Amino acid sequence: MTWLALGCTLLFIFITMFVSIWQKLGLEKDIAIGSARAALQLLAIGYVLHYIFRTDNILYLALIVLIMIVVASWNASQRGKDMKGIFWRIALSITVMELFIMLFLIGLKIIEPTPQYIIPLSGMTVGNAMLVASLFTSHVRREAAASKGQIDTLLSLGASAGQALQGVRKRAVKFSMIPTIDSLKTVGLVQLPGMMTGMIIAGAEPVEAVRYQILILFAHAGSAAMTSMLLSAFYFRLLLTKDLTTRSFDNT
Repeated sequence: MTWLALGCTLLFIFITMFVSIWQKLGLEKDIAIGSARAALQLLAIGYVLHYIFRTDNILYLALIVLIMIVVASWNASQRGKDMKGIFWRIALSITVMELFIMLFLIGLKIIEPTPQYIIPLSGMTVGNAMLVASLFTSHVRREAAASKGQIDTLLSLGASAGQALQGVRKRAVKFSMIPTIDSLKTVGLVQLPGMMTGMIIAGAEPVEAVRYQILILFAHAGSAAMTSMLLSAFYFRLLLTKDLTTRSFDNT
């Protein structure tokens, strides 16, 4: 693809901005800023990855994955700014998930331990975990606020913190898993995922592309489940005060 052809795709952005202005939606600024940031970030990471793939330095590889985890954790933690220690809990959950997934794939020789495999797969799994953490954080706050009376009643009757919050945590885990489960149900029928489509466009055999896409889907499902369950274990103390009463959160 030439730079001129790529530039022509800006027409899609201009049309979207025009519709926003026409309908007075007020989204044109966000669309322009988001599009510019996306283009710059992708171009920058493209040149960085080009350098890393050529040097094959494990320190650069670790740094890239660490940056992914930090940025993803910070972004997801914005859903619960008033929850003390939320960033580190999310970061720990995503880190444990990332280590498990990568060690599993490399240990079974499903992928090669090279930047060409580890960085793209890490980006996909960490990005998926970020979405799960964001959804979990947002929903668990709403559930805790909505169930405050029930939780306090259970605690007053002698239930442990884990028992009182079991329903809240269960509903938050299920909610955070909805996009992943829906994607598994409809992939191949409603959508052709990005990795598979990219490989086919690049000239790979469709069956080979499908095998890699199944790998990604299963890794996504595993990373989503692991992240949400770890957060469920790490979060429940954040929902209660020291004297075991339900915290009040600003549900804005």
